[in-house]
Amino acid sequence: MAQKIPRTRTRSIDEKTIDEPPAGNPKVEEDNGLVKPPTGFEGDFPDGGLRAWLVVGGTMCTTFSTFGYVNAWGVFQAYYEETLLKDSDSSKIAWIGSVQYALIFMPGLITGRMFDIGYFKLPFFLASILLVVATFLVAQCTQYWHFLLCQGFAIGLACGTIFGPAMGIIGHWFRRRRGLALGIMATGSSIGGTVIPITARKLINAVGFPWTMRIIAFILMFTLGIANLTLKRRLPPVNVSGGILNLKAFKSAPYTIWCIANFIAFLGLYTVLTYISVSAAAYGVSADISFYMVSIANASSGIGRIVAGIFIDRIGAVNYFGPMTIIAAAFTYAWPFARSLASMIVVAVIYGFSSGAYVSSFLTPIFELGEIGDLGRRTGMAMSITALGALAGPPISGAINTATGGFEVVGYYAGSTIMLAVVLMYVVRHLVLGKLRGKF
Repeated sequence: MAQKIPRTRTRSIDEKTIDEPPAGNPKVEEDNGLVKPPTGFEGDFPDGGLRAWLVVGGTMCTTFSTFGYVNAWGVFQAYYEETLLKDSDSSKIAWIGSVQYALIFMPGLITGRMFDIGYFKLPFFLASILLVVATFLVAQCTQYWHFLLCQGFAIGLACGTIFGPAMGIIGHWFRRRRGLALGIMATGSSIGGTVIPITARKLINAVGFPWTMRIIAFILMFTLGIANLTLKRRLPPVNVSGGILNLKAFKSAPYTIWCIANFIAFLGLYTVLTYISVSAAAYGVSADISFYMVSIANASSGIGRIVAGIFIDRIGAVNYFGPMTIIAAAFTYAWPFARSLASMIVVAVIYGFSSGAYVSSFLTPIFELGEIGDLGRRTGMAMSITALGALAGPPISGAINTATGGFEVVGYYAGSTIMLAVVLMYVVRHLVLGKLRGKF
C-alpha cells in the first residue's frame, strides 16, 4: 500500500502583523524587505467580509477578460474559416487560438514568482493596457500573420500576465471557503465566454468586424478597470529561496504527476470548444445558430463551476471533478456523432457543465501539495507545463480533421487524452491519501 503523504500546513501572516510577530508564535525574520513566515504558523483567513468578496468580484472580472475572451475563440475560428482567412486550412487558423490558450498559462512561471515576492500591481496594470490595445489592433488585421501576432501572441501574453496572480490572491483571503471563492471566480470566464461570442456574432452583422473588435476592447477596458481597483494582496511578500524555478518541487511524486496529468488533459480538453461551431456548420446547421454553440457550452460551464466550488469545499477537488472529467471525456467521444441541432445542444450543455468543474479547479490540489509561501511559484510551474498541452491540442485536432476529412477520429483522440489524464489524477489522489476514502 502506498505510504500516506502528509500535507503541509498552510502558513500566513495578516497584514497587521508584518512589523511585529503574532503573540505566541516564532519571530518573523526580515531579509531585504521580504518576510520569512514562521514555520508551522497557522494564520487566520478572513473567508468572507466585504473586502474579501470585492477581491472575488475583481477576480471574476479578471477571468471574464482573459479566459472568457480566449474561450470565445471557437466563434472567431469559424468566422475566419468562412471569411477573412478562408484560404488557410483549419489547423493553421487553430494555431492562433492555441497560442492564446498556451500563453494564458505559460507566463505563470514568471508571474507566480513575481507574485510571491511582492510584484503584482504594476505588471497587472501594464498587461491590462496591452490586452485592450491588442484587441483594438485586431480590428485592423487583414493577413494571417497579423492575427497570429495580435490575437495570438499579444492577447495571449496579456491574458496570462493578468490571470496568473488571480488564484494566488484568492489563496490570501480564503481557506475554508476557498473552493466556493474559486468557483465564483471561474464563473467570470463562463460569462465572458457566453457574452463575447453572442456580442461578436450580432455586432459583426450590424457594424462589421473592425467595430466589433473595438466594442469588445471597450468592454475589456471596463472590466479590467474594476479588477485593477479591487484586487489586493493580504499577506506580505515571502522570501522563498531560489529563483523563478523550484525544481525541488518535482521531487514530490504527487506534484510531478499532477503537472503531467494537466498537460495531457489540455491536449484534448479544448477540442470540443474550438471545433463545435465548425462541426455544426459542417453538418448543415445554419451559421446563425452554429455560432451560439460556444456560448451554450460556456454558459453551462459557468453553472458547472459554481456547483463545483460548493462541492469541492465539502468533499475535495479530485473527489468531485474526477467523475465530472470522465463525463467530459465521454461527451468528447460523443460530439462527432451529434449531427442534429438538438443533439449538438445536449453535447454542448453536458460537456460545458462537466468540463467547467475541471477547468475551474484543476490547480486547487496544488494548495495541498506544498507551502502557501511558495504557492505562486509552484502554480506557475504547473501552469507553464499545462500551457504546452493547450498549445499543441487544438492544432493536433485540426491536423487530424484535415487528414481524415471528418471529426470522428478527432473525438477519439481528444476523449482518450482526457481519460488518460483522469487516471493520473486518481494516482495522485492515492499517493496523497494512501487509502480509498478521504477528502482530496
